[in-house]
Amino acid sequence: MRIVSFFSGAGGLDLGFTRAGFDVIWANEYDRDIWETYVKNHGHTHLEKRSITDVDAADIPDCDGMIGGPPCQSWSTAGKLRGIKDNRGKLFYDFIRILEAKQPKFFLAENVAGMLLPRNARALSSIKRLFKNAGEGYNLSFQKINASDYLVPQDRKRVFFIGYRRDLGKKFEFPAPIDMKLSLKSAIGDLADTAIPAKDGNYTNGSACRVPNHEYFTGGFSSLYMSRNRVRSWDEVSFTIQAGGRHAPLHPQAPKMETVDKDTKRFVPGKEDLYRRLSVREVARVQTFPDDFIFYYKNLGAAYKMIGNAVPVRLAQIIASKIKEDFE
Repeated sequence: MRIVSFFSGAGGLDLGFTRAGFDVIWANEYDRDIWETYVKNHGHTHLEKRSITDVDAADIPDCDGMIGGPPCQSWSTAGKLRGIKDNRGKLFYDFIRILEAKQPKFFLAENVAGMLLPRNARALSSIKRLFKNAGEGYNLSFQKINASDYLVPQDRKRVFFIGYRRDLGKKFEFPAPIDMKLSLKSAIGDLADTAIPAKDGNYTNGSACRVPNHEYFTGGFSSLYMSRNRVRSWDEVSFTIQAGGRHAPLHPQAPKMETVDKDTKRFVPGKEDLYRRLSVREVARVQTFPDDFIFYYKNLGAAYKMIGNAVPVRLAQIIASKIKEDFE
């Protein structure tokens, strides 16, 4: 089945669908900092570099499915919560515009759980209605899921919209959670002793990394960062991987941070040297990217951003496999 991808980023969602047996023939990504990474890791896919707002549906090849994760900052609890009033929030409507024109057999859209906040209720209701009524109409399935329930070593709550074209007489059912958690030890335990700090200004060490991309963001920690514990133990899943190096979780080699008062934590005295952020390769592992997926960047900030914005590959593959099964 032929798939087109929007807001593709580094292509975590795309890789998951490819592993499930789909053919991602066309992708759209506007951020130039990501282009090299996408092209070199998805060599058979045509990458359209214009903004989706400038892409006409006639420019897109016919397809069986449309997938994508419209930018989430507008809805995020960590952002300004402007939702659909923000230009990035409105990109949802461009996705629906193209869905209505192309009428594929199915679509998938992913976004942050912040969409479920009461202040976004009207916008969310509107988006659901537009998905259901696009063209000849779609049977819509909508659910919040935690990636840690699907063999991803990370607490990551996201919402998924999945629609099957109504005339096909099908409706997607989300796979049941898997009764097993993958720990940080299983994900990154073998990388503990080979990480190196970024160069000054958080520029990459490039080929000096013994393990590709195994370098970590350096610099101070803000009062917001120090307001709560940022360390998960080896036997736990990771905190959410965010789209920024400065906010990356700390490596599990360090003890959990101590409480000073209600909104202030500190590093355990005498063990400050153990506190470092997870490396680019480590956050990629937590997002279940394979080691042969290489990220290209000059500054580590761009690397953490593209990885943090991705859909975990294994979660994407599990959902894509269920879609493939439904259509077979």
